[in-house]
Amino acid sequence: MKRSLVVSAVGVVVVVLGALGATFAAGWSPRLGLDLAGGLSVVYRPAHPVSSNVLNEAITIMNDRVNGLGVSGATVGRQGTDIVAQLPSVTNTQRVISTLGTTAQLYFRPVLCFAPPYTPPTPPKGAKGAKPPAPASPGPLPTSCPAQYQTTAANLGVKPNASAPGGFSSNPIGPDPALASYPSTSPKADNASATVLLPAAPGTTQQAQRYLLGPSQLGGAAISSASAQFTTAGQWVVAYTLTSSGSAKWDAVAQKNFHQMVAIDLDGKVESAPFIQPTQSTFTSFGGQGQISGGFTQSTAKQLALVLQYGALPVRLDRLTTQTVSPSLGKSSLRAGLLAGIAGLALVMLYMLFYYRALGAVVIAGLALTGGLLWALVSALGHSSLSLTLDLAGVTGVIVSIGITVDSYVVYFERLKDEARAGRSIRTSVDKSFRGAFRTVLAADAVSFIGAFVLWWLAIGAVKGFAFFLGLSTLLDVFMTFFFTRPLVIMLGRNRTVTEARVLGMASGLAMNSPSQANGAPSVTAGVAP
Repeated sequence: MKRSLVVSAVGVVVVVLGALGATFAAGWSPRLGLDLAGGLSVVYRPAHPVSSNVLNEAITIMNDRVNGLGVSGATVGRQGTDIVAQLPSVTNTQRVISTLGTTAQLYFRPVLCFAPPYTPPTPPKGAKGAKPPAPASPGPLPTSCPAQYQTTAANLGVKPNASAPGGFSSNPIGPDPALASYPSTSPKADNASATVLLPAAPGTTQQAQRYLLGPSQLGGAAISSASAQFTTAGQWVVAYTLTSSGSAKWDAVAQKNFHQMVAIDLDGKVESAPFIQPTQSTFTSFGGQGQISGGFTQSTAKQLALVLQYGALPVRLDRLTTQTVSPSLGKSSLRAGLLAGIAGLALVMLYMLFYYRALGAVVIAGLALTGGLLWALVSALGHSSLSLTLDLAGVTGVIVSIGITVDSYVVYFERLKDEARAGRSIRTSVDKSFRGAFRTVLAADAVSFIGAFVLWWLAIGAVKGFAFFLGLSTLLDVFMTFFFTRPLVIMLGRNRTVTEARVLGMASGLAMNSPSQANGAPSVTAGVAP
């Protein structure tokens, strides 16, 4: 029996020290959340009401995107009908924001013709003193272009079946001047079935500033994967692979637009408008692969590849708020939380040592081991696929859990006191008292854990972190109570030196009438035999 007690208590110490040693050897520490490490918080709202399933799908895609960016500890979740993204330790905020919230709605559209920059119509002059009338509307967008402006091989001066050009150094045709009075189609009106007038994406090398494009002939869902590549020609491109069904559809699009231009429309802007011109004399298949070029930099190519890789968002999102949290503010919050926790913990330890004497040392040892194990677990979870982060709410949950852990010790020790008042010795009471006390500890911890679990399940944001750490600490309390506190107290209760010590002995801490009662002598005042 004694050997099993030693193995249990020493085993817990070895496990905790081993876990801490492995954590420090790996260079791990808890990943801090947004409010402690600083970073970025962005709130998005769907442009129109959508179902819960659509919101969840958007959250999944946005999580994939931030993980692809390598932002550790980032979380994307719901807050009512809004989507909240918390991105700790972000430096390139503009790139992250543009990648995260980009709808990535991709269409392959035939280029009808080039268009000049938009020239707002001059409002007609009204009568003197009267409000000037509104300028005349140019009418619906045309669905075709005059023959001389169409982007055919003949008009572009491209010899069919020659080596595909990386771009046109000069255009034999210019833009259709009639399109100057038409404003560009807004991203919200960029519908797959409509003819649209779209600008070239900023920073790309294009043949024109704007394009008149026909209805979409293929969507971005046909793309299986995408990656940024640096070509031998010294330019960055986005290489993509199509799905098996998408490959056949793209070949049909290429066949339909053979020796013509097809624009790649991403979120209402033309990223590239390649000329469909394979090197072989007879078109067969592109083999399910292609490239998007357009004067990309390494950063923009990787960003486009990332959004194509994980798919388009099922709904267009409007960015409501963007909040930047300073790392210095986070450090101040962490310092305040730690000071509060340490001060409270120190007071608890001093009180337990004063009140329970030798048993107070058990409390101190147990809390230290629990803290070490919690540190190792949180560090490991932060570097796992869960990417757990410790925020200020989590710190609060840990501090609150100290009270739950100390309650477990108090329940056990007070049960020992009851046995002492009944005249029983410490030696005979430590094991029996634990059996009764442990049922109470289990009941209390079960209530705490169920409350933490329900709160974690239903809550969002910081409250979720509070509930998780409270629940984790509650589970550790059950483990430490059974495998460390129980064997250590039983072994101390059987040691005469510990029980009969004048000042710090267990008998003094349990308010026994005399040190001799601690080891089996009957109590005179209680009048009850052991």
